[in-house]
Amino acid sequence: MKRLVVLTGAGISAESGLMTFRDAGGLWENHSIEDVATPEGWRKDPALVLKFYNDRRAKACEASPNAGHRALVELEKYFEVYIITQNVDNLHEKAGSTNVMHLHGELTKVRSVKNENLITDIGGKAIEIGDLAEDGEQLRPHIVWFGEMVPMIEDAAEISAEADIFVVVGTSLQVYPAAGLVGYANKAIPKFIIDPHTPDVSSHYKNVTYITETATVGVPQLAELLIRDFQ
Repeated sequence: MKRLVVLTGAGISAESGLMTFRDAGGLWENHSIEDVATPEGWRKDPALVLKFYNDRRAKACEASPNAGHRALVELEKYFEVYIITQNVDNLHEKAGSTNVMHLHGELTKVRSVKNENLITDIGGKAIEIGDLAEDGEQLRPHIVWFGEMVPMIEDAAEISAEADIFVVVGTSLQVYPAAGLVGYANKAIPKFIIDPHTPDVSSHYKNVTYITETATVGVPQLAELLIRDFQ
């Protein structure tokens, strides 16, 4: 089987009803990114940050996968599919994808403020000030905030370098280091970018095909094309 590597961003989750901060004028639920998605915001008002992610976690738990997620699951019958996602929801897993790497963390998990490896799966539960990890320290969302290192990026780069086909779905390719993963893919392999506002990366990458559609339309279209022409 050929190795199909898919980088997904907020656009695929937006079609399941999960708001993206870029589409909301730089705000998430009327909060600035600096207040709820940075280490500085956490130090300033941890209760606000916990509430923000509790609300997002609840909404993500209610959300259902869409046709874009389901089409990626279908492709597992024909390809060795690796999904690298910038999203923190679990819609890929809900749809049935079996190999998902979350670059920016997961809403359903929390960790100790002192030990980033002490991670607990809480599902859809809320956490509050005073909820402690096993080491006695406060729990925080298991999210990579702006200004923090992306611990999985090296593994993601290795997977990207071994791709036979590389696909980008629902991301502006503006958030680094994730946006740089396309550059690790072999220059000769076919690449597909699915987004209604497709970024022009033709000057940087070769063999790029654009599908100027939303994920729910574009990913099923791509799946048909890949199954027909690239097995």
